[in-house]
Amino acid sequence: MNKNENDFLEIIDDNQKIIHNVCRIYTDTTTDHHDLFQEILLQLWKGYHNFKGDAKISTWIYRVSLYTAITYIKKVMKERKLNEEVLMESTYEQKDEDTYEELLHGAIERLNENEKALITLYLDDKSYKEMSSILGISESNVGARINRLKNKLKEIFNQSKDGY
Repeated sequence: MNKNENDFLEIIDDNQKIIHNVCRIYTDTTTDHHDLFQEILLQLWKGYHNFKGDAKISTWIYRVSLYTAITYIKKVMKERKLNEEVLMESTYEQKDEDTYEELLHGAIERLNENEKALITLYLDDKSYKEMSSILGISESNVGARINRLKNKLKEIFNQSKDGY
C-alpha cells in the first residue's frame, strides 16, 4: 500500500461512524446497509485525490455519503419499482413497535431524500454552519428546514399514535 491508501484507510477508520449513520438512515436491511456502505467507500476513494482540505474531512465525508445515499436510494427504488404507497405501508407495519428509536426510524423512512439528509446531520449534532456547508444551503435555510422537519415528524408521530 502506498501512503495515500494508508492515509485514506486511517481517515475512513476515524470517520466510519458518519458513513454508518447515513447508511442506517437510508436503508432498512443489513444487505442494503452493507451495499450502500461499500458504494460510499468507493465514491470516497474516487474523490479522495481531489479533496483539497477546503472543508473539514468529516464535512467532505458527510457530503459524499449523503449524495451517494440519495443516488443509491433513487436507483434502488427505480430498480425495485417501489412507489410511495408501498413505502407508506411498510412504515405503518412498524406502528406497534414501542421504542423511540424504532418510531423515529419509521418516521424518517417517510421523509424524502433531502429531508433525510438534513435530519441525519441534525441527529448527529452538527452545527447549522456545518449543515449549511455539507448541504450547500444557507444557515438560515437550514434553520427553517429543521423547524419544518420537526413539525412534520410530530405530525407523523401523531398519525402513528392515532393508528393512521
